[in-house]
Amino acid sequence: MKRRSFLKLAGGACASAYLYRNVVLAGNRNMNVENQNMSINRELLQNRNQNRSTVVCQNGIVCSSQPLATLAGVEILKADGNAVDAAICTNAMLSLVEPMMCGPGGDLFAIVWNEKDKKLLGLNASGRSPYDWSIEEARERGLKEIPIYGPLSWSVPGCVSGWDALQKKLARLSLAKILEAPIAYAREGFPVSPVIARSWSFNTTDDPGLTRTFMPDDKPVRFGDIFRNEGLAKFFEVMARDGAEAFYHGQIAERIVKFSQANGGRFSMRDFRDHTANWVEPVIANYRGYDVWELPPNGQGIATLQMLNLLEHFDVASMQPNSAEHLHLFLEAKKLAFEDRAVYYADMDFADVPLNELISKDYAEQRVKLIDPKRAAQTVKPGRFKGSSDTVYLTTADKDGNMVSLIQSIYYPWGSGFVPDGMGFCLQNRGQLFSLDPNHLNKLEPHKRPFHTIIPAFVTKDRRPIFSFGVMGGDFQPQGQVQVLMNLIDFGMSPQQAGEQPRVRHLESSEPTGTKIVAGGSVIFERHISDSVKRKLASMGHKARSQTGVFGGYQGIWRKSNPRRYFGGSDPRKDGCAIGY
Repeated sequence: MKRRSFLKLAGGACASAYLYRNVVLAGNRNMNVENQNMSINRELLQNRNQNRSTVVCQNGIVCSSQPLATLAGVEILKADGNAVDAAICTNAMLSLVEPMMCGPGGDLFAIVWNEKDKKLLGLNASGRSPYDWSIEEARERGLKEIPIYGPLSWSVPGCVSGWDALQKKLARLSLAKILEAPIAYAREGFPVSPVIARSWSFNTTDDPGLTRTFMPDDKPVRFGDIFRNEGLAKFFEVMARDGAEAFYHGQIAERIVKFSQANGGRFSMRDFRDHTANWVEPVIANYRGYDVWELPPNGQGIATLQMLNLLEHFDVASMQPNSAEHLHLFLEAKKLAFEDRAVYYADMDFADVPLNELISKDYAEQRVKLIDPKRAAQTVKPGRFKGSSDTVYLTTADKDGNMVSLIQSIYYPWGSGFVPDGMGFCLQNRGQLFSLDPNHLNKLEPHKRPFHTIIPAFVTKDRRPIFSFGVMGGDFQPQGQVQVLMNLIDFGMSPQQAGEQPRVRHLESSEPTGTKIVAGGSVIFERHISDSVKRKLASMGHKARSQTGVFGGYQGIWRKSNPRRYFGGSDPRKDGCAIGY
């Protein structure tokens, strides 16, 4: 790997940020929002600068997509909490300040480096379909696919079980202490940040609770407005007092089931009582001497490993970053991996997933022969074996060396569009990702986990933790992770630079719901990918779209030893930041 030039470029965290919470809360009580609403140039907001300093520190660091959430996690670290305590607190804060993306009504995955045991731990806290929901009933309703919005897309929320598993196994502080800041901010209010404000809109839904909760007085929430969520504050207080027991066995479960029965959902108390989060073994692929770790299916993390195994066959470092030659190889590797993703990724408790074969070097050696370095494939098929988006990502690290890579989501913006009465959060629509094809590995079955897009990632080298990171963004996540890793490992960029570079996104691959790729799919670009590169890719057979987009939201912490230091990067595409001390 190239010399880590980011050591020279790293900048310190701003100590004055620690004053922010008191200033905000003290200043909001008498603020006239109508007269002092801030304006913002949306065009400039989409064209964020790309020269932030990498934050470097020794004692602890939090990277997330919203500054108040990052700060709350850092305050937990400074109160003698560890990286796990900080991760739970930051996630709970994001449930408040970025509610269209995440919350207790969604699912959670994490990879944790436990410094004491020198071991990586994987956590799958995704929920399962209702027992009383099946392909047969879906067909009786005339469905060809599960609706995106509404009660039929619900699966049991796993997030709280993830917080509970992390807290009981690895945390230092009580859940009551961890939730102090989220409760205070939910009651007293916070000013909505600019990128999040752009997503704070929704169409009329079948659930008036969504409007009551997130559009007070039927008015859109704008950048700088003060938002309060009394329902979420009360929910967090129940969690602080009674823990996950209330969510899966007590009053919260009873209220969600009652809400489900009133709105045509399929939930029963049995669905909640039988839910469990599971500690799992992360899986691995080595990329140019670095061990990259992901969680096994039902998620899509192994798509990252499959893509890296293919790209390792090419001298990526000799190419110009984001050149046509570089992006062509990346896009072709993506297409191959995603065809396997569409066929083989499913809940391994129900399906015979050829996991080891999919991420093996031998398999990549056969599949890479399908990549033409000069020409885009128009027809892509999965490999053959015998027997065979919206999200928040955060990462934390503490003074003892523990690190957490955590991702949490309610899937679509505002999830299913339904808010259980008075609770202040949306129920996810992750169950929409089941296939209704009875022959598909990812077919809908009772009490089964659906295919999942949210994936935390981790990198080690010589059995030592190196990099905790993730890239939010639905099915873009493996694409984003691979682009970040190439920037770091092949091109020698800093953790901040690696997340700032322009990205490309390949669309229209086959999907685990049964949709098939057509004519090789298409490619869309972020700004700053040159027109000459786009023309060259088009000449190679790629279907290049003319419009530009903004893809993913990255956070990452790189660790150096002797002495221990953390280098944090945070995506300028989001409102967030890295703060360390």
